[in-house]
Amino acid sequence: MTRVEAEVIGTERLVLVPQRVEHAREMAAVLSDPALHTFIGGEPATADELRSRYARMAAGPADPAESWCNWVIRLRAGEEGLEQGQLVGTVQATIVPAGPGGPALVANIAWVVGTAFQGRGIATEAARGLVGRLEQLSAVREVAAYVHPDHAASKAVARAAGLEPTDEWHDGEVRWLLRREAR
Repeated sequence: MTRVEAEVIGTERLVLVPQRVEHAREMAAVLSDPALHTFIGGEPATADELRSRYARMAAGPADPAESWCNWVIRLRAGEEGLEQGQLVGTVQATIVPAGPGGPALVANIAWVVGTAFQGRGIATEAARGLVGRLEQLSAVREVAAYVHPDHAASKAVARAAGLEPTDEWHDGEVRWLLRREAR
């Protein structure tokens, strides 16, 4: 399988830009609120920790059948209280084979928007943009996200992006899924 690369994705108000090590300093500030970790655990990373993490992500997975696609969310235009070009969060897709020996893929997605930028529909718009891009990849048969059952905002984002909850659980989170027919 050929690895999938993160490409620029544009939406009405946002530009999803492939994540680079140079984004670490600004993203450390965006993601600095401990409340962001209420459902996922851990604590905010420092700029140096994010720099190291982003460098590992840029190197990609050891398994050539996997793709790690990571984006920062940049505002296309300013709106009340926000500046044009400002980074406000991240989205990601880990793309893996759906099963042994076949060309079908599963894209596991996630999103996070800084606390100061929440409540504006940014996560929903970014997730929809990401899912729309993944739907253009004919081999992607499923798009999945893992959402904590008490995280109402993330459940709303998943639903708005076209995913539905399943009965599957992993590490205390519900698997949400969008299945596509083969083309």
